[in-house]
Amino acid sequence: MTHLTTPQEAPHPALSPALTQETIRPALTLYLDVHRHPETSGEEARTAALFADRLSAAGLDVTRGVGGHGVVGVLRNGEGPRVYLRAELDALPLQELTGLPYASTGPAMHACGHDLHLAAATGAADLLARTTDHWRGTLVVVGQPAEETLTGARAMLADGLYERFGRPGTVLAQHAAPFPAGLIAHGGSHAPVAAASAALTVVVHGRGGHAATPHLTVDPVVTAAAVIGRLQTVVAREAAPAEQLALTVGTVHAGTAVNVVPDTAELGIGLRALTDETLDRALTAVDRIVRAECAASACPRDPDLTVLSRSPALYGDPAATDAVRAAHTALYGPARVTGWPPSLAAEDFALYGDAGRELHGETGIPLVYWMLGTTSPRQWAATDGADIPPNHSPRFAPAIRTALPAAITALTAAALDRLAGRQDTV
Repeated sequence: MTHLTTPQEAPHPALSPALTQETIRPALTLYLDVHRHPETSGEEARTAALFADRLSAAGLDVTRGVGGHGVVGVLRNGEGPRVYLRAELDALPLQELTGLPYASTGPAMHACGHDLHLAAATGAADLLARTTDHWRGTLVVVGQPAEETLTGARAMLADGLYERFGRPGTVLAQHAAPFPAGLIAHGGSHAPVAAASAALTVVVHGRGGHAATPHLTVDPVVTAAAVIGRLQTVVAREAAPAEQLALTVGTVHAGTAVNVVPDTAELGIGLRALTDETLDRALTAVDRIVRAECAASACPRDPDLTVLSRSPALYGDPAATDAVRAAHTALYGPARVTGWPPSLAAEDFALYGDAGRELHGETGIPLVYWMLGTTSPRQWAATDGADIPPNHSPRFAPAIRTALPAAITALTAAALDRLAGRQDTV
């Protein structure tokens, strides 16, 4: 490999350019394999095995099968803080259109950068395992399943993550984003980094029959169409202009033939808001609109509304975030560390902190979460940042030669800031 981005200086042995170069190759091998063979939420058996094997090779004590396919690797190094690094195992049900030589050829794709997160976590674990003389504490590396369905964090916590592997002093995570590779972006001290989110299904019950006698039926497709149209008013007319709220009907399923009026129609609905209060109001509005439209259509049964998942807004701990941002600035220089505005992207990472206290019974667990650029400098300069395929696009393609080294060192620097023994320098 050539033209790899490495730190400007090495304030700690774990971040020396030479050691970083040694660590990149196995991390890259993992990245290419996982990218080529993606697995969707709940199906991540192979990905979990590869991640676990790589952590074991780095010297961590690995436990598999936590909360599904979840993986936990532990590196104990004396008395000191317990720091968690979290990465995600799952891919999306998309057909990849990047044209990369290592592209997935199946019905799934790593279109959100989780393969990069996994590779970076193993690289950071490798760097820290090689430099245990220079820090103290316990490193816990988590490979979480089912982030895309917002169910994996909850499952791992419910399976006793903190009871089995210790209460964290800090939990760290990073996420790929389509801005210049090698750039790090931190959220504000008192604003959410990611949105509160909910996903639900709605089943509209009609009365099926022959297309030639529509007057003898109650057509659930017509009712579903009315629901879809009316739901748009939740954002347009029920949320204040200053509130950020998004509602998407992402799936519609109904019918088997053009000459048959079906009995049911099913909608998949996603909601995102910057506050939990806004999300609550939106969910209430969805329930009211769906039921009213079904009543207006004289549906023979009430609709079924099922909340599949919900995640709270993600806030970083102000003090810990400021400290990690300072560590990144010291490592990369101020030109490569910037701010990140509140986003309607959603995460279940908030559950590892205070937002998940009903699951783990703990409060005061600081979270730090930052965004990591993935677009090659050449591509960014050629387009001035326009028309870059975003996350969840079938053309999302991180510039891995630049993004991976930065992802490894950013996670390592953040972990070192939270661990003891930082007085040792080179």
